[in-house]
Amino acid sequence: MQKPTNIRNISVIAHVDHGKSTLTDALIAKAGIISSTHAGNVRHMDTRPDEQDRGITIKSTAISMYFKLPDEDVDAVKQQTNGSEFLINLIDSPGHVDFSSEVTAALRVTDGALVVVDTIDGVCVQTETVLRQALGERIKPVVIINKVDRALLELQLSKEDLYKSFSRTIESVNVIISTYQEDILGDVQVFPDQGTVAFGSGLHGWGFTLRQFAARYSRKFGVDQAKMMSRLWGDNFFNPETKKWTTKSTTSDGKPLERAFNVFVLDPIFKIFDAVMGSKKDGVGPILEKLEISFTQSERVLEGKKLLKAIMQKFLPAGDALLSLIVIHLPSAAAAQRYRVDTLYEGPMDDDCAVGIRNCDPSAPLVVYVSKMVPISDTGRFYAFGRVFSGTVRSGQSVRIQGPNYMPGKKDDLFITSIQRTVLMMGRTIEALADCPAGSIVGLAGIDQFLLKSGTITTSPTAHNMRVMKFSVAPVVQVAVEVKHPGDLPKLVEGLKRLSKSDPCLQVSTSESGEHLITAAGELHLEITIKDLEEYAGVPLKISEPVIPYRETVTAESSIVALSKSPNKHNRLYVKAMPLGNELSAAIEERKINPHDDFKVRARKLADEYGWEVTDARKIWAFGPDTSGPNVLVDVTKGVQFLSEVKDSCVAGLQWAAKEGVCAGEPMRGVRLNLMDVTLHGDSIHRGGGQIIPTMRRAIYAASLLAQPSLQEPVFLVEIQCPGNVIGGVYSCLSTRRGQVFSEEQRAGTPMFTIKVYLPVSESFGLSGALRQATGGQAFPQSVFDHWAVLPGSPLDKGSKLEGIVTKIRTRKGLNPTIPALEIYYDEL
Repeated sequence: MQKPTNIRNISVIAHVDHGKSTLTDALIAKAGIISSTHAGNVRHMDTRPDEQDRGITIKSTAISMYFKLPDEDVDAVKQQTNGSEFLINLIDSPGHVDFSSEVTAALRVTDGALVVVDTIDGVCVQTETVLRQALGERIKPVVIINKVDRALLELQLSKEDLYKSFSRTIESVNVIISTYQEDILGDVQVFPDQGTVAFGSGLHGWGFTLRQFAARYSRKFGVDQAKMMSRLWGDNFFNPETKKWTTKSTTSDGKPLERAFNVFVLDPIFKIFDAVMGSKKDGVGPILEKLEISFTQSERVLEGKKLLKAIMQKFLPAGDALLSLIVIHLPSAAAAQRYRVDTLYEGPMDDDCAVGIRNCDPSAPLVVYVSKMVPISDTGRFYAFGRVFSGTVRSGQSVRIQGPNYMPGKKDDLFITSIQRTVLMMGRTIEALADCPAGSIVGLAGIDQFLLKSGTITTSPTAHNMRVMKFSVAPVVQVAVEVKHPGDLPKLVEGLKRLSKSDPCLQVSTSESGEHLITAAGELHLEITIKDLEEYAGVPLKISEPVIPYRETVTAESSIVALSKSPNKHNRLYVKAMPLGNELSAAIEERKINPHDDFKVRARKLADEYGWEVTDARKIWAFGPDTSGPNVLVDVTKGVQFLSEVKDSCVAGLQWAAKEGVCAGEPMRGVRLNLMDVTLHGDSIHRGGGQIIPTMRRAIYAASLLAQPSLQEPVFLVEIQCPGNVIGGVYSCLSTRRGQVFSEEQRAGTPMFTIKVYLPVSESFGLSGALRQATGGQAFPQSVFDHWAVLPGSPLDKGSKLEGIVTKIRTRKGLNPTIPALEIYYDEL
């Protein structure tokens, strides 16, 4: 830990079921933590019982491993190093879309990513999501193409087909990388002949990079290793008769030549597979002699896949391939913090903390970013899990804990306390540490009551926060939870507190009618969450049917200016509503237009990219709800007296109205409100907040009712993988659920099709079950929140579908079932 140049912090990221946890086993076995005979089957990083039962990863888990790199490989490391001993801090993350907030939390504290791609499935929707997140956090990727054994045993591909399949997969990864990469990282595309792509099988524990084959052949034939490596990929052919290399696939007299990758790399692997699994059973002995593999007595009796696994593990151990991939091609903690500091740190780039982070300096002021809270077995307490970016964290040290809303110089969201213990996360267990210097990943005990989900820990009174993480999934599925016996309520509240801490993306709230609401990213996320809650609370619970959150919007400009008078009849507000546009709403949500930016910068962007008048864009008073939502209040008044005095009250009115819209009490989205004119009483006592705030809310409601109000519903992008013979079943299942298929393509070289569909979240419950039934268990859906879509029709039309939805929501919330009439909010002059 004292040598930040020899630390590698990495996350393993991929689509669900592409083999992250299985592959990680190979590294853990190489570190000597588990035995190599069990590697691939124990999934050491799946620490929870439900992860083992379901066979999926739910929480990201960290482990630290020590490795010694062979001396001949140390020269290949192109960055500054100190000796040949390395510390790898690895985080195994979940692949399921519903848990991608766990991936975000893992990426924030690491510098490199091992992207796992299935040979047969190729690059899927979640591979793209996690890669995009990684590149957004300035994290360098390397790729391993996993499950190569399936291509040989199940699909029985020929060598050339396998090469083409690899080549296509690497190309699709590079397309994503070149789309999202930042210039500061340089070119981070991956290429086998540069050693940044490995191939292997996690389940069987073997894997290789071209570096290993090149080293083997350079020893055997006495050629230069780097030259050999560049020739083992792409259009390079070796003519055995003339003993010369060529880039043409035929000899001078027209004989076809075999590609170098196929001859030198795939051929020995194919021969082993054929000898063990094929017809030439007696050919195993000579192959073992040729490869100089010695077998123990117990291994000689193995047969079939077990024998294959034993031979391949000795011929090409996966641990060696992964280790050289990580150590040689991923940045050290010291190297990565130099270029990551300006995306991570919010303060000025020349203060003590920024300099400490940039130099990864253990003697600088302490800066730790806590990315998630990890529950300690049954005690109800949590370890704060994070990374030391600068300084050294010690047990008993007094620190400042800055929550996500902390502003430098203010006292809000700031706690001063001391750290009880520092620990090292080791998968299922922990190890006590005296201290932990910059560049490493650490767990801190005794500060969980001061942090909700994430935050910055520092010793410097002038330190700014580390930037808050952006999640790629939005919580869109809600249920209400209640206890069966009223006496158990305190236990439920305690359970909800723990639940909210343990999950970065989960929202736990209490509605006005007193219900406890849990909002999760999808069906599976919700299921796991409720199971956790039952454990935390330890009492029987009642769970409501899932509820879908809607958003209220307008589809036209208000037909007339809405006027509302204050309760004392001395002040009048004139407001018009109009649609903001889908593109701009999404830009505000994704922070491309940042409500907290300098207003001149923001105005220039709005004028250049979204066609706003610059004068209007400069007079945006506020965004709402929560000061950063996708609704804006614009002051278009001319020459109004005392206007600046009521600005705060008007903004407060906007926040209130935007949080609970007029039709269904749901948040508003995509509405631009223009304040047209204001008439105020001359005496300031008659125009206080109590007069203006409710008036502003009524004016916004009236303007919305006059602007053809509508609802937006959340829509999932669903990616379904299935063989061609069951596509009919998939379509018939989707057509009953308002699904819109917008792409269907076959994955070259396999019988699998990938279908992409837009499906309303309200129709998505039980989709995976229905698809399995319709296709005999051969179709697998992956849904991720994609966008909000306006529902057709108007909630003001009696008997319309929208009116039915609104009535249901209002009844559930305990409001009057009918939408209030315009007269309640609109005052005649």
